[in-house]
Amino acid sequence: MKILEANAGPLTNFEVLDFLRSKGAAKDPTRVLAKVAPSEYKVYDYLNQTPASNQTREAIIEFVDKSKKYDLAKAEILNIVNLRPITPVEIFPIIEESDVRMGDDGIQELTEMVEQVFPAPQSTSEVAPCKEAEAMEKEEGVGGTEEETVVTT
Repeated sequence: MKILEANAGPLTNFEVLDFLRSKGAAKDPTRVLAKVAPSEYKVYDYLNQTPASNQTREAIIEFVDKSKKYDLAKAEILNIVNLRPITPVEIFPIIEESDVRMGDDGIQELTEMVEQVFPAPQSTSEVAPCKEAEAMEKEEGVGGTEEETVVTT
């Protein structure tokens, strides 16, 4: 990695992930062809499991514009973008004195805005609660998908 401008400011997880994608981290499944260091692959793998994997530059800009009315510090905005808190409990450690500065209604508005602006993370391993039995049957091969063997003499 080469530093173009020192101390230009903190980066969001999305910006780091976007940079790693531009270097070819996503294109080389063998991880030998792209000019990406092993440590950068580890960062790439981690960031792919965070809300940054579904964010867009436009969504981040929209959030920054909409959050101006809350008078948040840059570090607070950065943490909200990186963590995507959607409950008041997740907001409390991010925003200093949030209950005093924003009140319960302001915190609720902010969490709703975060949920609206940033897409929900895609989870491939989760199964909807009503489909659990169906998924288990598919894994075990139960549920009428097996053929019966009939032996006649």
